[in-house]
Amino acid sequence: MPVISPRNLTAAGLLRLLGAGLAALLVATLLTVPHRAGSAPIALVKATASTNPPTPGSFTGYGFDQCQAPSQAAMDTWLATSPYLAVGVYISGNSRACRTQTNLNATWVSTQLAKGWKLLPITLGPQASCSTRFPRYGTDPVINATKTSGKYAAATAQGKAEADKTLGVAAGLGLVPGSTMYYDLEAFDSTKTSCRESALTFLSAWTTEIKAHGYLSGVYSSASSGLKMLDQVRQTTPTAYVLPDQVWIADWNKQANTASTYVSSTGWMPHARVKQYVGGHNETYGGVTINIDRDFLDVGQGSTAPAESHCGGVPVDFSTYPNLKVPAPGSTVPASSKPYVKALKCLLTERAGYRGKVNAKFGKPLVAAVHSWRAAHRFATTSSTWNKKLWLSLFATNARPTLKYGSASSAVRDLQRALTIAVPTARPAITGRFDSLTATALTAYQKKLGVKHQGIAAATTWAMIGAGKR
Repeated sequence: MPVISPRNLTAAGLLRLLGAGLAALLVATLLTVPHRAGSAPIALVKATASTNPPTPGSFTGYGFDQCQAPSQAAMDTWLATSPYLAVGVYISGNSRACRTQTNLNATWVSTQLAKGWKLLPITLGPQASCSTRFPRYGTDPVINATKTSGKYAAATAQGKAEADKTLGVAAGLGLVPGSTMYYDLEAFDSTKTSCRESALTFLSAWTTEIKAHGYLSGVYSSASSGLKMLDQVRQTTPTAYVLPDQVWIADWNKQANTASTYVSSTGWMPHARVKQYVGGHNETYGGVTINIDRDFLDVGQGSTAPAESHCGGVPVDFSTYPNLKVPAPGSTVPASSKPYVKALKCLLTERAGYRGKVNAKFGKPLVAAVHSWRAAHRFATTSSTWNKKLWLSLFATNARPTLKYGSASSAVRDLQRALTIAVPTARPAITGRFDSLTATALTAYQKKLGVKHQGIAAATTWAMIGAGKR
């Protein structure tokens, strides 16, 4: 990675038992409690228990990592202008290049998560005993490769201690159980037996301790050394060591996926891989330059939006949203228009406080609602027709977060609904998952309207949708 760039209950265990909702009510104070019978106690940091979501959670999309956590201004600019929605951050470890993180604190973490960023917390502590690059400072320890009575007891103790240190830092930053803690084991000669076995023992102890506190364990390493080593163990002696939940493969083959020739296609699949596919280089978005590695993530369950239900099961997702007109006196709504009228009433009930019956009649209550909507959103009020511009404005009334490839939410569904109207030749499926088809349709829409940062739905794009522009 780039250089610049009850009894025996732990705090993390208590948070896990309480759950995210109740955990928000708990304020941990600086104290020490027994960690486990017969072991040294672990200090709990002073921190307000967080309602932050686990991170990175479920996500399929692009990310970057760098040494120093970027400033808030840089993060905001890159959120609005870059393809990335995930960021790796070095939170712990005496061997990391950025021992002092200028911007990283609990507020930084909660702010990024609230804005939609997925965080990958990284620890770079003791490295393999045969590494030629470590110790980095001379005072940072390497993994103890001493074998006594057939065991690497010292390496085990180191792995557990490093995990406890990371857990303390994570709690202080508001990184909740369910989040993945990634250990960075840099490249080394994995053919050397004691070096390899002690590293595996260290990682096994790290993973055991991380998982014991309700977090997920991840390991970052070179595809040709650390990851190849882990995958060989997984295939040949899977019970010899406790293996990580996720792997982060450093394979700079410039392919934005999670495949690597060094790791079997069956390993950590599906949805348990990150791949660093381009090494350190500068990238500039919105005038802000950061030295980064590029990553592609496929973790958790991948990017998946929660299911939706409207008005007791009224369908609101269609391949087209037609103009709807008041029927002529003595006539009724055409059969082909009835599903759309009912959907419109349902959506107006949810988004505009409509109080009429949710049915397929286009009567006086709906006419009044149409006129009210037109007036409130600065459309001409002389017509009772609900047209495509009004459909667009309706789909821009709820949350308007920045969306890009990998986003998954109800807001993505609204964007996809709008795009079926605005770009009928490239309409995406309404899944709530921002996929390549959504990106294509959004880019086509933005090109037509002259939006600068194409493929990203930010404030300008939402404003255009809200204004009914096509």
